[in-house]
Amino acid sequence: MPEIELRGISWDHPRGHDCMVATAEAYAAVQPDVRIVWKTRSLQDFADFPVQKLAETYDLLVIDHPFVGFAADDGCLLPLDQVIAAAVLAHQAANSVGPSHRSYHYGGHHWALATDAAGHVSAYRPDLIEELGGLPRTWEEVLALAEARRGQDRAQVANPLIPIDALMSFCSICAAAGEAPFQEPDQVVSRSVGRQALRMLRALKDAAHPESMKRNPPRTLDLMSNTDDIAFVPLLFGYSNYAQPGFRAHTIRFTGVPTIGGGASRGGILGGAGVAISARTKYPEAAAAYASYVASPDVQRGVYFDGGGQPGHRAAWLDERVNAASSDFYQDTLANLDHAYLRPRYHGFMETQERSGELVHQWLAEGDTANALLDRLDTLYRESEPGGKE
Repeated sequence: MPEIELRGISWDHPRGHDCMVATAEAYAAVQPDVRIVWKTRSLQDFADFPVQKLAETYDLLVIDHPFVGFAADDGCLLPLDQVIAAAVLAHQAANSVGPSHRSYHYGGHHWALATDAAGHVSAYRPDLIEELGGLPRTWEEVLALAEARRGQDRAQVANPLIPIDALMSFCSICAAAGEAPFQEPDQVVSRSVGRQALRMLRALKDAAHPESMKRNPPRTLDLMSNTDDIAFVPLLFGYSNYAQPGFRAHTIRFTGVPTIGGGASRGGILGGAGVAISARTKYPEAAAAYASYVASPDVQRGVYFDGGGQPGHRAAWLDERVNAASSDFYQDTLANLDHAYLRPRYHGFMETQERSGELVHQWLAEGDTANALLDRLDTLYRESEPGGKE
């Protein structure tokens, strides 16, 4: 019987949960005195539910990087640099996919291992997009395609636009226009770029599949892979599962995000997930050893990927077997991830992100001027006291 039991909390998708269960089973074979039990929460809770509450119950937590500013102030997570060797962290940094590893470093400490790398990419059904004349590569082409397919009973353009995804899409369009948002202390983005991004987002929403305002990325991909409703999605967090033949009725492929005016792709907003350790755990060394195991290159391109995960280690993204099994998802989107935009992570940003998403979603649904929305976003941002961002 195992001497140590660790409890973990992930999120309810094969990419978030099944892979962690698979690594726990594999780890038990090499460390039979340690048992890891994984539970799940919803994707919405993954983005919103307070980490400090989860850290009261679980030893291991799969978290989103914008939480680290709060964690640094609250003390609910264990600084990994105190329990994981510097050489291990240096190896992870040298093999990061884009800023994934750096996204968990805040306030002089490292708070999670980037076991999952993701960011905004575009998704398409190869069979349907060929019927429509090929992939749109610029935002001008995306909006023209969306308008041309508006109201059709198949092969439409869609985009996840529930509140959090509406904000993420706004951020990625701003970044494509050359101005990453939330970088200045007194405004989210300049008025010229903000108005441009909102015009494009409104045009996309008006012409897109009518389910867009109700769906997150995996639910959009489910619709896209199980029906012929959707041919193209310009912005969503990539899920390599859907690029694996047999995962759903139709295989989806992924590529870099659209550009503005035909310029170079600047990448979309960074997503992904990392394994963190509760400061309350009774077994910090055992938890750290397991987290390091999950993040190691052989596990990442082996049992973690085979268990449904989307690896965070660069070796897995470059692995020929991994790419062959996922329709080249990793090699087709790696450059995009390497140029991903990193959101703020200061204490207070999570609340700002949640409310900002609600404001953008409401604006898309009800109207009002772009300037009025930008004013509200700026006020909300300033009230969150962003001076602590890093």
